[in-house]
Amino acid sequence: MSDRDTVRKLVEDFLAEHPVERTDDRELRAARFDAGLAFVHFDKGFGGLGLDSSLHPMVEQMFLDAGSEDWMARNVIGLGMAAQTIHTHGTDEQRAKYLKPLFTGEEIWCQLFSEPGAGSDLASLATRAVPDGENYVVNGQKIWTSLAHVARRGLLVTRTDPALPKHRGLTYFVLDMTAPGVEVRPLRQLTGQAEFNEVYLTDALVPAADQLGAVGEGWRVAMTTLMNERVAIGRRGSRRGDGPIGLAVQGFRAAADEGRADAGSRDQLLRLWTKAEAARLTNVRASAQTGTKIPGPEGSIAKLQMAELNKAILELTVNLRGPEAMLIDGYEQTVTDRSSGAGGSADVRKAWLRSLANSIEGGTSEVMRNILGERVLGLPGEPRVDRDLAWKDIPRS
Repeated sequence: MSDRDTVRKLVEDFLAEHPVERTDDRELRAARFDAGLAFVHFDKGFGGLGLDSSLHPMVEQMFLDAGSEDWMARNVIGLGMAAQTIHTHGTDEQRAKYLKPLFTGEEIWCQLFSEPGAGSDLASLATRAVPDGENYVVNGQKIWTSLAHVARRGLLVTRTDPALPKHRGLTYFVLDMTAPGVEVRPLRQLTGQAEFNEVYLTDALVPAADQLGAVGEGWRVAMTTLMNERVAIGRRGSRRGDGPIGLAVQGFRAAADEGRADAGSRDQLLRLWTKAEAARLTNVRASAQTGTKIPGPEGSIAKLQMAELNKAILELTVNLRGPEAMLIDGYEQTVTDRSSGAGGSADVRKAWLRSLANSIEGGTSEVMRNILGERVLGLPGEPRVDRDLAWKDIPRS
């Protein structure tokens, strides 16, 4: 029996023993983790079976088809980025501590990377971590931190040696978001929602035991997170027609029933459908590489495609609503909770407004094009005059 047939049988037997409709979701996910069906490509004992990552999308789809909840939106950093980073770079003790509560949804995660002076140029970050016995004392500010206000854990990149070039003096930690010295301030967005935040770290103590990877290797660990982030953010429904393109089809049918759809909007919808399907298939291939190795350029393709497509698809969907699309219920500030996740809205007009950020978050579209140009097409890289300079000697405004 092939690995694929074996895994399919394991999932079928698991679902027979744990019917989705009669099992509490968290209990179901805990049992799934213990059975090695959380991330089948992870090591045994840590939510996996040690099999090829290409089998993971099939497992996810079987659970979704059985009616299991899709937790990705509510814990996208945890499931899409933290899990792979911890499994790749963490010790067995760290894997045992973090992976199961991450998968069950008991602990929501956030990503503490960007800073006011370090966005696209992440390696220029200034948050300092100074050794102090068995701890590090951390001071700095992070920004655009999605879900920080509901997160229990955070992926934190700090500078531990300012005398080294910017990429080499970084160290990576897991941060307890409830620790003293960690302050989260929600930021209001164009839609009125506050799903991302700024985070202030003031003499926050981080145990050395929560360090991921070696001192000074934070950039290497961060690259694992970033490459998986692009796959997670670029992730589209694994079934054809899921996601924003499904909303566009519904909008077109409603407009056609009311006599407001024309040949131009139909042709536009078909072109977007074709692009969405190509992007979906590309991301299925990229998702199959998560966990056992760092995803390749497919992740950047998926993220770039998602950003541009989301805006175009949701703009068409809004336009199909006619004059009604100019009306909106308001922009009062609302803070998302654990059940709502990040990056979306049930109101298609607010979803379109939110989509304008897609080309910025998780790496700008310009950065994605640079990655593809340099690493796929082999084009010359942009001049980097600060590559070998000590971080402390780099001029900053």
